[in-house]
Amino acid sequence: MKKLKAKNWKNRGFEFLSIFIAVISAFALNNWNENSRNDNSGSKILTEINNGLRKDIDDINLNKGGHVVGISACIFFRDLLAEKQVNTDSLMIHYFNLTRDFVSIQNVAGYETLKSQGLELIKNDSLRLQIISLYEYDYNTLRKLEEEYSEMQFQESYFKEINTDLAPNFKVDENGNIIGIDLPLNISDDRKKILLLYLWKIQTNRSFILKYYSDIESKIIEIQKNITVEKR
Repeated sequence: MKKLKAKNWKNRGFEFLSIFIAVISAFALNNWNENSRNDNSGSKILTEINNGLRKDIDDINLNKGGHVVGISACIFFRDLLAEKQVNTDSLMIHYFNLTRDFVSIQNVAGYETLKSQGLELIKNDSLRLQIISLYEYDYNTLRKLEEEYSEMQFQESYFKEINTDLAPNFKVDENGNIIGIDLPLNISDDRKKILLLYLWKIQTNRSFILKYYSDIESKIIEIQKNITVEKR
């Protein structure tokens, strides 16, 4: 009987050990599967973010180009007011670009997906902080500068005043098309000073936001490099 009991205990001990190992293995496998799914989700989200960043750089370059020609327009009209020789063939192009505004378009779908599924999917702490800072701070600041900050709303803030002084000097054909401008401009010295200050303000603000665009572009390129490294 003692031998039989000992044998039974050994069998039960073996069965218990087998069950214990099976349960632990199942938990380990489940954790591995969960981690694997998270890794795959994180990788897909990083790909989506990276694709969005490529489009963001395209938009940044378009807006930077717009501000550059806006600065050229400021220089053109400053020379015009100073009675310097200018090529009036480009008059209306510069007039169009002078007070042209831009909107900042960001592709945030990848980042929104990351937030909904959990920021911790990005295991690299440094990369995660870079991404959060770009979307939550830099992009929001850029949008407010381009679309809300009053001094950057060139059309609303300056066009009417500038047009009031310049428009009477335009040459118009019988069809209502602007074909040139009378020179020298028939504008009082006091008004010229005011217009020059407007042009200085526009050029300064465009230069400022160009610098901000360049800073953001550098941050995007750095994030893209880190994403590439992270996905290897």
